Amino acid sequence: MVEHSSSHRQILLVEDEPTLASLLSERLEKEGYSVSVAHDGEQGLALALPGHFDLILVDVKLPKRNGVDVCRILRRHGLNVPVVMLTARGDVKDRVKGLKAGADDYLVKPFDVAELLARMDAIFRRLHNAPAQSMDRVFEFGDVVVNMDKEEILRIGEPVVLTAREFALLRYFILHPNERLSREVLLKEVWGYRHSLNTRTLDLHVSQLRRKLEEDPQNPRHILTQFRSGYRFVPFP
Repeated sequence: MVEHSSSHRQILLVEDEPTLASLLSERLEKEGYSVSVAHDGEQGLALALPGHFDLILVDVKLPKRNGVDVCRILRRHGLNVPVVMLTARGDVKDRVKGLKAGADDYLVKPFDVAELLARMDAIFRRLHNAPAQSMDRVFEFGDVVVNMDKEEILRIGEPVVLTAREFALLRYFILHPNERLSREVLLKEVWGYRHSLNTRTLDLHVSQLRRKLEEDPQNPRHILTQFRSGYRFVPFP
């Protein structure tokens, strides 16, 4: 058994092959990890975006959304959770794409579970030894302070409660300051919609963010509407 402090560590396994998913989750739980399983890319994203996991194992070849896309979207949302990609032998291009998308490591199938555990242990050791100042990224705009890693928000010193989707939308705005963001882009990157839909979901979430974060929600200074385009986040008007 690999020596590591796995107690209470939360692992997300995104794997569509039932036998492998069962085998891996059972072994990881025997090692002391708590494991959640998703069987396609969209389900994996839905579980991963709130940011509750310590490490994500994701297969490249997945239904609905592939593992490279999953990793890329997580990084666009500012999630620095370690990602290990599981790839088929010979899929060199997929491995390269995965690493460029932000994956921390990859394993080629079939692999020995002991090697997976050793690589996970190495990742957790690196995180444990990382400088303290690398943690807790804090972003400020107006009278709002956002701790991106802890997902904590203060406005005028008072805590602000956002839903997971509201926070994901705010995170995307923060990561793309002063850009004209179309409705299609926001619905795709924050909600995972592949096609433009006739939905008021985005507008309602923007309205909620303004109500909770803007000094004057009817005349916002930071989350601006772009006529016939979408929205633009301006941190420093």
